[in-house]
Amino acid sequence: MVPTHTLFQSGSFVQFAYLQALDLLSTTAFLLNGVAEANPMVRWSMAVAPNPIGGLIAIKIAALGLAFWCLRMGRDRLLFKINIFFAGLVAWNLICLIISSHR
Repeated sequence: MVPTHTLFQSGSFVQFAYLQALDLLSTTAFLLNGVAEANPMVRWSMAVAPNPIGGLIAIKIAALGLAFWCLRMGRDRLLFKINIFFAGLVAWNLICLIISSHR
């Protein structure tokens, strides 16, 4: 049996990076369809950057830095919980895109 610590650490960062990429893509799809960003921090980053996608990428790079810090500090369970949140967020984004494209 693999220890719980190893299970959390082995793929949490890779999963987080993958979920961030999916969130970036779904947010881009929202923007292309005229839907405004809901997160105030992301909205601010997109407003102050030379272009909105650059601001969005900057936020994602910062998020990857925080995830790496969590991993290095042994906060594997926190990163695992954040992954669950982002998996739900990406699913929600896709549901909203599907519904809006049907209209």
